[in-house]
Amino acid sequence: MKAVVYQEPFRVTVEDVEDPRIEQPTDVVIKITTSAICGSDLHMYEGRTGAEPGIVFGHENMGVVQETGSGVTRVRKGDRVVLPFNVACGFCRNCLGGFTGFCLTVNKGFAGGAYGYVSMGPYRGGQAEYLRVPFADFNCLQLPQGDEHEDDFALLADIFPTGYHATELAKVSPGETVAVFGAGPVGLMAAYSALIRGASKVFVVDKQPDRLRLAEQIGAIPVDFSQGDPSEQIKDGTHGEGTDKGIDAVGYQATAAAGGEQPAVVLNTLIETVRPTGMLGVVGLYVPADPGGPTEAAKIGELLFKTGKFFEKGLKMGTGQANVKTYNRQLRDLIVAGRATPSFVVSQRLPLHAAPDAYQRFDKREEGWTKVLLQPGRTG
Repeated sequence: MKAVVYQEPFRVTVEDVEDPRIEQPTDVVIKITTSAICGSDLHMYEGRTGAEPGIVFGHENMGVVQETGSGVTRVRKGDRVVLPFNVACGFCRNCLGGFTGFCLTVNKGFAGGAYGYVSMGPYRGGQAEYLRVPFADFNCLQLPQGDEHEDDFALLADIFPTGYHATELAKVSPGETVAVFGAGPVGLMAAYSALIRGASKVFVVDKQPDRLRLAEQIGAIPVDFSQGDPSEQIKDGTHGEGTDKGIDAVGYQATAAAGGEQPAVVLNTLIETVRPTGMLGVVGLYVPADPGGPTEAAKIGELLFKTGKFFEKGLKMGTGQANVKTYNRQLRDLIVAGRATPSFVVSQRLPLHAAPDAYQRFDKREEGWTKVLLQPGRTG
């Protein structure tokens, strides 16, 4: 089959790889209909992780079940399904507690597994024609048949639940004010989720005009950090108080207004932005090792964090990747009911063979490149 394969920093290719097969009785094999390129993939693409050549990318996957293992009882051939990016067993202590992003059995020596991602286990990614799904009865979320809501449902694999998870970590409540840093797909989903949860004002901080326009379209307040201190801009819009809650949807490759990477700049600006006793939800990726870090400390995941100010203000913080299964069923039902349309972030729908060019353009943050969907069945 054809698949997107990492070769070296800033280069992926589409090439033939071995077809997936049933390896355990609880597996299924699906035919991919849509697999998205994620901002997290760019960390590997840019050589900012320990990813080795040969990884098949793709952790945001949906498709149709083609083959089932003998131990699969609920999922059937022909089912249309979307997969949490988390690979999870469903029966370990963390899975039973709802923390499927930190499964203890699928990735030896590590809490959590995922498709097509460095250090997240032996699971091939789904930017390909087919994909093996382990523990399928647990991991497959069944969808209505047909192709309705394809773009919306594809976002249930990661960014919609991850954005919602950010609001859950920050405990966003009706009437509250929220600052979201980062207007990439996850940041926009966090802003959208905050509005779904009844936030009165949602500020979205970025410098990309097209992404800030999308934030404004959904009812958020755009804040261009290249035009001045975003904390002060937001305080001006909240009677000097700052927001009740804050969300980091950027992570360790954050860029300062003056240019250059400052890995902790978003965390530290949020500490200034959120009012005393407020809460932060951090879903932007932070890593224990960054080969391209701007300082020796950053290269081993150690950042200069304003601990004193964080303590002084009595702030709280929740972190970590989303436990997608906690949210994806309810978010699916909001889509079906017409109460949520997360696909407003989708900017390109491309055939699989277009992946190398798509990665290059998405990585450059070209105007109008917000969320890219790869669809193997598409011809042009």
